[in-house]
Amino acid sequence: MDRNTLIKQIEGLRKSRVITYLTSDRQGPVNARIAMDVVPIISRQLRTIGKTQNIDLFLYSTGGDTMVPWRLVSMIREYCDKFSVLVPYKAHSAATMVALGADEIVMSDLSELSPIDPSTANVFNPQDPQNPQNRIPISVEDVMAYFDLAKNKFGIKNDEELSRIFNKFVESNPQIHPLALGNVNRTHNLIRILAKRLLKSHKAPVKEEEIEKIVNYFTEKLYSHQYLIGRKEAKEDLGLNNVQYADNTLSKAMTDLYEEYKNEMNLGVLWNPENELGLNAMQNKKDYKIAFIESSQLSSLFELSVDYRKQQVNMVQQTPQGPIQIPQEQVGFRIVGQGWK
Repeated sequence: MDRNTLIKQIEGLRKSRVITYLTSDRQGPVNARIAMDVVPIISRQLRTIGKTQNIDLFLYSTGGDTMVPWRLVSMIREYCDKFSVLVPYKAHSAATMVALGADEIVMSDLSELSPIDPSTANVFNPQDPQNPQNRIPISVEDVMAYFDLAKNKFGIKNDEELSRIFNKFVESNPQIHPLALGNVNRTHNLIRILAKRLLKSHKAPVKEEEIEKIVNYFTEKLYSHQYLIGRKEAKEDLGLNNVQYADNTLSKAMTDLYEEYKNEMNLGVLWNPENELGLNAMQNKKDYKIAFIESSQLSSLFELSVDYRKQQVNMVQQTPQGPIQIPQEQVGFRIVGQGWK
């Protein structure tokens, strides 16, 4: 079945209107993240659908801008009485935050959520020694774990010792600017506030103690951003009572629709510039579909155009006579076009 037929099938099973939002998780430049540019596109979808009883967001993404979920969820809620998120496979990080804002999270045995602790990167972060133009991201949870180690594992409690621990952290190599840590703290607090607001937006009120427990789990107590959460753990251990198990018919429809997008975006296919250039080619231009937003009525895709060229670069090699430059062929690439269509 094609995507449109599968969307309509899910709408029939769910008695809802379905909007799909998927971003590529391939490596290299053919990767897409949740970003603010989707807001007007999903707004157009919502205006086309109009006010309705149930809206399902079919969501696949490994994350992105943590400011998007609240904006997206609050906008969708203006158009429906009940908002649900269908998770065919990955809904990580910022996508998990979107799911936290849903009245219902529909999951199959393949579905997975993740912690929502972000990494931050700004001008105060340490430079990447391998590429001075880049800044090394600082994981919020890594910073928290460092001070937790000092206080709770090594029993360091007094202010003087904690100050020494703080200074040792800041003076590490590469050095971490204190304002970078300030940004980490601000982001950590912001994530908790947003997560609480998303949980409080549910049609059925969630108790304050349940909200606190859920937020603690997703921001602090899972200890690794790579920790993946299936439906049973989400519902029974983490306290997400709005998690619903998709039955076999719905699970198959969700998986089939995901597979259609997977094939369209080449998800799971290794990106390698030599392969993209092609055998015996000197230059090649390729287009990639790296994000989709669709309903049964409208379709939008984010397309990326990349130009590949074979080029010679001089590599420095040390010899007994000293360093020499050896010409070597490499495949270079540059993005020559991108945008929603």
